[in-house]
Amino acid sequence: MIDNDLTKGSIASHFRTLAIPAALGMLFSTLYNVVDVYFAGQISTDAQAGLAVGFQAFFIMMAVGFGLGSAMSALVGNAKGKKNNGEARRLAAQGLAFGVIATICLMILAIWGGPLLIELVSEPGNYRDAATNYFYWLILALPGFLLAYGGNGILQAHGDTVTLQRALMVAFFANIVLNPTFIYGLPGVIPGMGFNGIALATIVSQSGVMIFVLRRVFQTEIMKDISASEFIPNLASFREIFAQMLPTSSAIMVMFVSGFFVQFALKGFGAHALAAYGVALRIEQILLLPVLGMTGALLPIAAQNFGAENYDRVRDALFFCWKLGFAMTALAAPILWFGSVYAMRLFTDDPDVIRVGVSYLRVDGFLFPFYMMLFAINSFLQALKKPVWTLWISIYRQGFGVAFFIWIFIGVLGFDIWGVWFGIGTAVVSGWFIAMVITYQIGTRLLGPAPNTEAQS
Repeated sequence: MIDNDLTKGSIASHFRTLAIPAALGMLFSTLYNVVDVYFAGQISTDAQAGLAVGFQAFFIMMAVGFGLGSAMSALVGNAKGKKNNGEARRLAAQGLAFGVIATICLMILAIWGGPLLIELVSEPGNYRDAATNYFYWLILALPGFLLAYGGNGILQAHGDTVTLQRALMVAFFANIVLNPTFIYGLPGVIPGMGFNGIALATIVSQSGVMIFVLRRVFQTEIMKDISASEFIPNLASFREIFAQMLPTSSAIMVMFVSGFFVQFALKGFGAHALAAYGVALRIEQILLLPVLGMTGALLPIAAQNFGAENYDRVRDALFFCWKLGFAMTALAAPILWFGSVYAMRLFTDDPDVIRVGVSYLRVDGFLFPFYMMLFAINSFLQALKKPVWTLWISIYRQGFGVAFFIWIFIGVLGFDIWGVWFGIGTAVVSGWFIAMVITYQIGTRLLGPAPNTEAQS
């Protein structure tokens, strides 16, 4: 079982140890989704559009899982930094109990709320029907996602990003087999389910991820000989977890609501525009994976050092993350500018889908450095136990900003589909500026003035 003390040793070494497995895990998670997009494309463009819309609705609920994972990484990481294993144990047990209760509540809410969200961003027809049916099936995957991410937060606090990587690798290869098996069936054994087979493959494989991650959680030192009574909900512990989780979950919900704003704007351009956006997002995610792995590694490093009151190392970790991130985004941007046509052709031969997807990716290439810094800021603020600021930044950038600037470009200035992309870009850049101001002020207040030192290497 991996249990790294991130308060000592080279910061660069800790980033390598944490970021590479995390990035590989995200790679296989994204490739997992790419497999879904590919098989949906084999069915029809309507199926691809239905996948994009249905998955967006599902991911709004997934925000609770992401928030719980971040809360566990920050809270358990802070406790580990203080060398207080008793507190870490309490938080881990209560976090898992919180996850179970949240999952049950969300599954009930999803049955009613999911179809309403889908109706907001789609027109009546085949792709709306596909999205709704797909969403209903995915509700059964919620336990697998939420509890896996909550458990992974506990493992991250121990410096373990390898467990989820291995689980996601296995899930990816399983998905390659399960998708065609459930879509087309096996004669005389399994009947073909068509498009809904993609959702069933997700339920099966993600449940396996959850089991593997939780098994590793219970093998950690802090969970040895734990009793069932320690999982009984404690109101004070739930409040502590909820306070840390809510801003992050809310920020992610705002992000996915932002996706609905985009889809609402795109639906007037036709199903091909929605399909193109769904495909282009998968390509974007693949290229962002190294950045996401690196900025995700910042959270446990900064959290442990903040708990240990090693404030210079917290600041050094952020600056090192940014410097490495600029190098990564400098490599990714040209790929988006010059290779987007070839990337889109891997998923579809519809010329309209390719054209719209390429236009998005070329604008996106200019935004990669801003995304990188914003992701790092989110991890930094979470580690400092100030996640509420990530919420306010997200509300502006992905809530108000996206809706307002898309309206300006399309509704006022009369742009075509490029107005959607320019609106997103304007929201990102202006949101980055606000985030930088907030980060400087919070960092100075909690860590003290920055000395003239270079990041450790």
